[in-house]
Amino acid sequence: MKQILVFIVILCAVFESARAADKPNIVVILVDDMGYGDAGCYNPESKIPTPNIDSLAAAGMRFTDAHAAGALCHPSRYGLLTGQHPFRTNVSEWRKRPLIDEKQTTVASLLNSNGYKTSMVGKWHLGFRENGYDKPLPGGPVDRGFDSFFGIRASTDIPPYFYIRGNRAVSPPSERIEANRSDGWSPIQGAFWREGGIAPDLVLKDVLPGFTDEAVGVIQVHSKADTDQPLMLYLAYPAPHTPWLPAPEFIGKSKAGMYGDFLVMVDAMIGRVLRALDAAEMSDNTLLIFSSDNGPVWFDTDVERFGHDSVGGLRGMKADAWEGGHRVPFIVRWPGEVSDGSVSHQTICSTDVLATFAAAIDVDLPKGAGPDSFSFLPVLKGDHPKNKPIRGPLVIPASGGVMSIRSGPWKLITGLGSGGFSQPRRVKRKPGGPIGQLYNLASDPAETKNLYLEEPGIVKRLQDELVRVRSGP
Repeated sequence: MKQILVFIVILCAVFESARAADKPNIVVILVDDMGYGDAGCYNPESKIPTPNIDSLAAAGMRFTDAHAAGALCHPSRYGLLTGQHPFRTNVSEWRKRPLIDEKQTTVASLLNSNGYKTSMVGKWHLGFRENGYDKPLPGGPVDRGFDSFFGIRASTDIPPYFYIRGNRAVSPPSERIEANRSDGWSPIQGAFWREGGIAPDLVLKDVLPGFTDEAVGVIQVHSKADTDQPLMLYLAYPAPHTPWLPAPEFIGKSKAGMYGDFLVMVDAMIGRVLRALDAAEMSDNTLLIFSSDNGPVWFDTDVERFGHDSVGGLRGMKADAWEGGHRVPFIVRWPGEVSDGSVSHQTICSTDVLATFAAAIDVDLPKGAGPDSFSFLPVLKGDHPKNKPIRGPLVIPASGGVMSIRSGPWKLITGLGSGGFSQPRRVKRKPGGPIGQLYNLASDPAETKNLYLEEPGIVKRLQDELVRVRSGP
């Protein structure tokens, strides 16, 4: 009997090892505040060379209608990791508490519970339970499904500035740094950061290459571990978000000023990660997603000055309800599964990553997990009809409480103005005028003609769908 039990244990271990070996490695590279039209593969007129990002599109699938879950950093990241719309929690409390509940399924916890080694490097921005930086920081990545974490609590322009490894500050932010800004740019562009505490071992210009070093190290260590366990790496770069701090060798490499040069540096860092995967012989069995967390901070005056349209013909920028605020580059490379150089016009959202990963490794999501997540795996594999939507209506919050809902070509915005950073942010309703905005993105992707008064039936349908989605799941 004892021998039978031992045999069963061994058989189970062999079976689990075989299952793990069949699963792809998964790498998610999320950049910060990059526009839909910055990369050459999305905008042939771009003034910013992005050869490494372009190489991903050449070897994979490029989505033309992909959206961040929110038009700002922390709502977007919440949606990506949880498969849940960020308006279902109070994301504004990220400074006070962990936004992701302890028992909530995340991309990391799903993969970790199914045999993956899970690692995060970079910007968290989803809150900790803070009680002094000399004490543990509960509620972060290592408490939400990641085996390891090296990163920062928020952006590199939001103090205090310090590195975190696991759930502890590497060094507390015991020193002070003065605020900074750049002449010739708006107050929230250029080498902008806020005054506050900073750790003695953190230098703002070194954060981007330092995170690249860490990510490359994660890949190298895993490849040398002599294990069939697949790796999931979430690399959340805090760039090209401000401060724009291109290293000397990247200055002047674009024709879009400091921002463009910094994005050239970001692209070069991505190239280092891709080469590390190649050197580890992991590329052929890695499902890699590249995307941005929201749109750029790039004003109309910047377009005029540099001749570079960071949103690629769309309207608006970061924080806006308009497309430039949340339509983002989204590329998937998965050798042998996704066709080289393919393009999809399906409307998808970063909330859909959770369900897609579950489908890719052939597991069911736990009950109640990812209520706003729809698998786009059939799109990746070319099995889904191109003219049939892969998901239901898409609801995205802007920064000021304004919501947008997208269904087919139609997009409804529940207010007038951008609702975000672009002017006009708010517009008072004129007597007899519309109280919201309605656009047909198939014929008007730049959102120039408001059809709110001309299509009352569509407005009513979208309003009803918005109520249904917001009241769910």
